[in-house]
Amino acid sequence: MVTTNIFAEMLERVHGAGDALIAAGILPAGIDQSRVTVEPPRDSTHGDIATNAAMVLAKDAGQKPRELAAALAENLRADHRVEKAEVAGPGFINITLKSTAWMEALVAAVSLARQYGKSDIGAGVAVNVEYVSANPTGPMHVGHCRGAVFGDALASLLAFTGFKVTREYYINDAGAQVDVLARSAFLRYREALGEDIGAVPDGLYPGDYLKPVGAALAAEYADALLLQPEAKWLPIVRIRAIEMMMAAIRADLAALNVSPDVFYSERSLIAGHVDRVGDAIEWLRQRGFVYEGRLPPPKGAPVEDYEDREQTLFRSTQFGDDVDRPLKKSDGSYTYFASDIAYHRSKIERGFRTLIDVWGADHGGYIKRMQAAVAALSDRKAELDVKIVQLVKLLRAGEPVKMSKRAGEFVTLREVVDEVGRDAVRFMMLFRKNDAVLDFDLAKVIEQSRDNPVFYVQYGHARAQSVFRNARAAFPDLPEDLTTPEHLAAANLARLSDPAELSLMRRIALYPRTVEAASVAHEPHRIAFYLFDLASEFHALYTLGNASPHLRFIIQNDRQMTVARLVLVKGVATVLESGLALLGVEAPNEMR
Repeated sequence: MVTTNIFAEMLERVHGAGDALIAAGILPAGIDQSRVTVEPPRDSTHGDIATNAAMVLAKDAGQKPRELAAALAENLRADHRVEKAEVAGPGFINITLKSTAWMEALVAAVSLARQYGKSDIGAGVAVNVEYVSANPTGPMHVGHCRGAVFGDALASLLAFTGFKVTREYYINDAGAQVDVLARSAFLRYREALGEDIGAVPDGLYPGDYLKPVGAALAAEYADALLLQPEAKWLPIVRIRAIEMMMAAIRADLAALNVSPDVFYSERSLIAGHVDRVGDAIEWLRQRGFVYEGRLPPPKGAPVEDYEDREQTLFRSTQFGDDVDRPLKKSDGSYTYFASDIAYHRSKIERGFRTLIDVWGADHGGYIKRMQAAVAALSDRKAELDVKIVQLVKLLRAGEPVKMSKRAGEFVTLREVVDEVGRDAVRFMMLFRKNDAVLDFDLAKVIEQSRDNPVFYVQYGHARAQSVFRNARAAFPDLPEDLTTPEHLAAANLARLSDPAELSLMRRIALYPRTVEAASVAHEPHRIAFYLFDLASEFHALYTLGNASPHLRFIIQNDRQMTVARLVLVKGVATVLESGLALLGVEAPNEMR
C-alpha cells in the first residue's frame, strides 16, 4: 500500500528524534512514545505542525519539558523538510516546513490520483456497519435518508483506510408492526376487489403506497383470502407485504446509490429450526448474565404504570448500564432487546469484533444496554460504536414541508431525491455532524451560489477541468497527461511561491491526515467540511487572478509558469474527486 501523508511522516520523524535521544542517553531506553502526536496548530502563525512529544515524554524521562523540547527541536532541524523547529509555551514544539515539502505533497497527490489519501491503518480488520434498518412498513423518509447516507459514506471511508467492511441492513420483520402492515395491506386488498373501504381506521397505515400490494394480492388470490379467518390470511399477506415493501426500499436505496451487502431478517432469528433468541438467552444464562428477578419501579413513573413481577433479566449493570434489562414480556414473548441480543450475537459469530450501528435520534437511551450485551456476548472482545443521526427538518425556501402525497404522513426519501438530485441529498446530509439536527432546504440545495456547499464543491472540480481545457486552447502542444513522472519532474514547481499557492498546497497535503482522522473517529462529515475548505481556497485563488493577472493559472507568454500552476490545479481536482467519491457524490467536468 502506497501512502503519502506528511503528518504521518513527520510523526515518524519525531519518533526518530526520540530514538536519537535514547541512543544519546538523554531519554531512557524503552520509553513509550505512543502518546506523541503531530497535528496542525490551531494558530497558523505558529507554524505548520505542532508536536506534544516533550510534554508527554518529560515525566517518564524525569526531565523538564522545555529542556527536552529544545533537544528534540535541535534534532528535528536537521531534517531536509524542516525550516524551523521552535519551543513554545510549556514545551510544545512548533515546526515550520520548507515550501519544498508542500511541493512534494502536491506531486504525490497528482501522481497517486484516486489512491492519494488511501491507507492501510485498518489492517484488514473486519468491520460491520449496520445502517438504515427501517421497519418495512412503508417508504423511507428523509430521516432514514440521513442514516443511509451517513452509514454508506462511513463504510466507504473505512474501506478506503484499509478495513474489511460489510454493509448491513437489519430488516425489522417481526413484531406487532408487521402485523399492522398486513392488516393495512388486507384493507387495500379488499379495496382492489371493488369494496368501498371508506376512511382508513386509526391504527392502520393510511398511505397510498399499500395500494399496489392490495392489487397484487387481488391478482393472485382473487377473493379467496376473504373466505379465510385472519389467522390464515395474516401470514400470507404479511409475507407479500414485506416482500413488496423491501423491494421498494431497495429501489429507494439504489436511488441514493446505497447497496447493502447483507439484508438480515429479524424473523429469521425465531422462524427457523432453531430459536436463536432463546438460544442466546440460554447462552448468557449459563455464564451468569441472565437471572429471574424483579426490577425497582422506574424513577418518576406512576405506580399504576409499573408492573411488579418476576422477570427474565439481563445483568446489563455488570457491563456499565444503569439498570438490568427485561428479556421477556409478561405474555412470554421476547422483548425487542432480546431479539437485538441474538442479532448482535450473529455478528460476533460471523467474526466481527468492530461493530458500528447507525441509529435514529429516538434510540439514544438504548445505547448502554446494547453495548453491555455486546460486551457480554464477546467476553469484552468486541466493541460496539453507536452513531446517532439526528432529525432532518425539511424546508422549502425556509418554510417547513410536512406532507407527502404518497405516504400521507411524511415526505419520502424518493420524493426528495427526485426533486433535488442524489448528489445534493448525499452531500448535504453529510455537511453537518451526525448528532446535530439538520435543516435541509429544498430550494437552497439547488442554488448555484457559494451559500450552497454542494454546488460550490462540485463547481470547484468543474472549474479545474475548464482551466485544463482553456490551457490546451492556449498551448495546443501541451501533453495530454501532465502527471507522468517525466512531466512532473520537468514542472518547475518552485515558481509556485505566492502565499495563496502555498496555502493551497498545504490544504492538499492535509487530505490524507483528514481521511485517517475521519475514519478513526467514524465521522465522514469531516471530509465534507474539508472539501468545502479546499474548494473555497481554490475559488479564491482563481478570483485573485482577475485582480492580479500575474496570478492567473494560464499565462500566455509564460509556458513554464502555466505548467506549474496546472499541476497545482490538477492536485485540487484530484483531491476533490477523491473526497467526493468517498461521500458518494459525482465530480462533474462541467456545470451549466
